[in-house]
Amino acid sequence: MDQMMREDETVEDLQLGGLRLLQKRTGFRFGMDSVLLADFAAVRKEDTVVDFGTGTGILPLLLIGRDKGQLFRAIEIQEEYCEMASRTMMLNHLEDRVSIICGDAGNADRLLLPCSVDAVICNPPYGIHGAALTSPIPERATARNQAEDTLGRFFTAAFRILRGKGKFSMVYPAPQMLQAMELMRKCHLEPKRFQLVYPQENKPANLVLIEGVKDARPTLQPMTPLIIYDSSMHLTNRLKSIYHIKE
Repeated sequence: MDQMMREDETVEDLQLGGLRLLQKRTGFRFGMDSVLLADFAAVRKEDTVVDFGTGTGILPLLLIGRDKGQLFRAIEIQEEYCEMASRTMMLNHLEDRVSIICGDAGNADRLLLPCSVDAVICNPPYGIHGAALTSPIPERATARNQAEDTLGRFFTAAFRILRGKGKFSMVYPAPQMLQAMELMRKCHLEPKRFQLVYPQENKPANLVLIEGVKDARPTLQPMTPLIIYDSSMHLTNRLKSIYHIKE
């Protein structure tokens, strides 16, 4: 363990099949959005999965803990996070199942073979170009802010590496849901399912989970809304089940 962890890092027990995650003490740390996406993504046990912008490597771990996916290619542009995510996989003895690729996920079609994967998952930067404050911490800024063409490049690359009817699953701010879906359609990833996430029943939705399918027919299925907290600010039963919290 001492050889795996650096002084500026912590190790988190994910409370999921004994899986552990290395994270920076002051850098980007995973949040609830990753957990919700791992639950939402319709990934089969035998699938080959690519994670766009893996950061700490949290999404492959959360999917493996849910028995989703067999082989993973996790792409991350920041070299420091690639190295840390690689150590996380070694810590969990998953280096044979999860390959960390240091590069731009928008160039995934240059890094991977065309039509070679079953699913792409993505927790993209939320900051909209020109409309979000940039973090003073460089790695946080990269994780939270996107260039003007980031999503379009992600969708185009995903289309090229996905097999026929392959799935792209993402979490995104609810107010930008329409723009994201329109762009997905332009890139031939047809939105098929979505789920709005509400912090409380009487609050506006702040996140949306979206699934697009390569070259699918245009039918869109709204899922039951997901509410995080009840009126007493306790996690709802649905959230407890997602987090595997037992009463």
